[in-house]
Amino acid sequence: MTVHFIGAGPGAADLITLRGRDILARSPICLYAGSIVPPELLAHCPPEARLVDTAPLSLDEIEAEYLAAHAAGQDVARLHSGDLSVWSAVAEQIRRLDRHGIPYTLTPGVPSFAAAAAALGRELTIPAVAQSLVLTRISGRASPMPPGETLAAFGATGATLAIHLAIHALGRVVAELTPLYGADCPVAIVVRASWPDERVLRATLGTIEAEVAREPIERTAMIFVGRGLTSDDFRESALYSPDYQRRFRDRDDRYSRDGQNEGRA
Repeated sequence: MTVHFIGAGPGAADLITLRGRDILARSPICLYAGSIVPPELLAHCPPEARLVDTAPLSLDEIEAEYLAAHAAGQDVARLHSGDLSVWSAVAEQIRRLDRHGIPYTLTPGVPSFAAAAAALGRELTIPAVAQSLVLTRISGRASPMPPGETLAAFGATGATLAIHLAIHALGRVVAELTPLYGADCPVAIVVRASWPDERVLRATLGTIEAEVAREPIERTAMIFVGRGLTSDDFRESALYSPDYQRRFRDRDDRYSRDGQNEGRA
């Protein structure tokens, strides 16, 4: 018996990985976060599978489900939204599984920041403008931020920030970052990235609060802050330059061979 943690992706049912889909299809039990995992994903489960919505359950109750499945020798597919590597609450479940000697696997999913960037139609790393992306959040009821991991500390680097779980504190985000990035710094908010009701707001640190006041946002939103969000006069990467040499593209040899062939023709 194995517990299979699966990143369900940011919302769209077709953004689950093939591996995740196949594990769902062969698992007799599926635990899923019903409040944020699209119900369409459950169609991949076997018709006779036992489906358990974990939204109303405590961690102790989820642990009890794992123990019962372990006693019955039945695999469990455990669906989490987004990707398992960040803010998934997988670590505390794994710790309990380790205590019981229950094996588990982790299957990554499409992270929410990637889906949000796709909604913006932007690459987040722009040559000579923005080469670092900070995934962060602010302190909340579920978990406080460690000392030193503050918006001000990250903002001092000038990196592009992808701020999760913070739409309720937009005023604080603006207040802390404006002195560092400037009021004219681009901001983008992506609401429910990849869902049918996906929505995008573009503004600056100086105008974003007014924009949100006109179009209120309650939850499930990603806040991006950084100069790279609108930059269009950046230098091109050397990656595809005709003068760029790398192991998989020996241009001198290729052109030499082409020249020889043309000579023979």
